[in-house]
Amino acid sequence: MPKVGMEPIRRDALVSATIAEIGASGSLEVTVSAIARRAGVSPALAHHYFGSKEQIFLAAMRRILSDFGSDVQHRLKSQSDPVQRLHAIIAASFGPDQFDREIVAAWLAFYVQAQKSPEAARLLRIYARRLDSNLVYNLRKLVDEDTARRIAQGLSSMIDGFYIRHALQDHVPDRMGTMRLVCEYLEMCLNRETRS
Repeated sequence: MPKVGMEPIRRDALVSATIAEIGASGSLEVTVSAIARRAGVSPALAHHYFGSKEQIFLAAMRRILSDFGSDVQHRLKSQSDPVQRLHAIIAASFGPDQFDREIVAAWLAFYVQAQKSPEAARLLRIYARRLDSNLVYNLRKLVDEDTARRIAQGLSSMIDGFYIRHALQDHVPDRMGTMRLVCEYLEMCLNRETRS
């Protein structure tokens, strides 16, 4: 029988172990046994807490999305200028906790999983909507609605694109270089609009 009060701790350990295993393998081709071993629990206990490997993956995805959302909100609290708020969103997207090798590999694996899993697809849609909403909200203070949506689409595409590049290629800019490129794109777009 599981010890009282240990479930949240063990669930958290299993989610962390899942992210680490996906990061180590670079795919979702990991076993519950490997995840459980890394978390220091039995495979039976992992199944007891989550029910299936897919549910463990979804819990890991929710954790990554929740951590990202918390980081965005934390960074936005101290900013009132819309340009600084946009830079804060970009900084959160490439923050050290999000742009860690294991997390980048997990993001890529989750994008693949979303092709097969309606629940994974739903979680990615929520992420995409929130990112778009945050970008458009701040861009509207600087440009018209259509332009705000167009720039937000470009920024989102660059953010997602750099995650894919970092997961699949060796010769890409580091985290700070990547963030600078996205910020340069934002500045270029805003400068073009103010000159029009």
